[in-house]
Amino acid sequence: MSAGVRRVVDTNVVFEGLTRRISAPTLILDAWLDGLFQPCVTNALTYEYVDVLSRKLSARRWSRAQPVLEELLSRAEFVPVYFTWRPSSPDPADEHVVDCAMNARAGIVTSNVKDFVWARAELNLQILTPGEFLWQLTERHQSGSD
Repeated sequence: MSAGVRRVVDTNVVFEGLTRRISAPTLILDAWLDGLFQPCVTNALTYEYVDVLSRKLSARRWSRAQPVLEELLSRAEFVPVYFTWRPSSPDPADEHVVDCAMNARAGIVTSNVKDFVWARAELNLQILTPGEFLWQLTERHQSGSD
């Protein structure tokens, strides 16, 4: 596993990765399963993954996605939240993503960059779109660095 690349993957990326056949988020989930980066999650983020997927997917699609999500989570580092930074996003539902990233010392991968502008500016968090993160992983892989 590439411990040098620690990331918190926002729910929107997990959702798209599990529901679209070919997309940057799909490739990110593949990289997660292949151990190309260290995904970090908290209990709150895990609960959000489950809540969003179980609500937005049909029962049939959720039953197919659930084992994949379980496998992804089995390969993630669970991070305890010792400190919180509030408010850190205009969307209160994103606060726990920032908390996870700050406590894990990890960057955030999200399709919703606008909600993390404050966290980027004030907390110096690295916020990447799925495409930017894939580019970063590709460059690291090609250079052979960890």
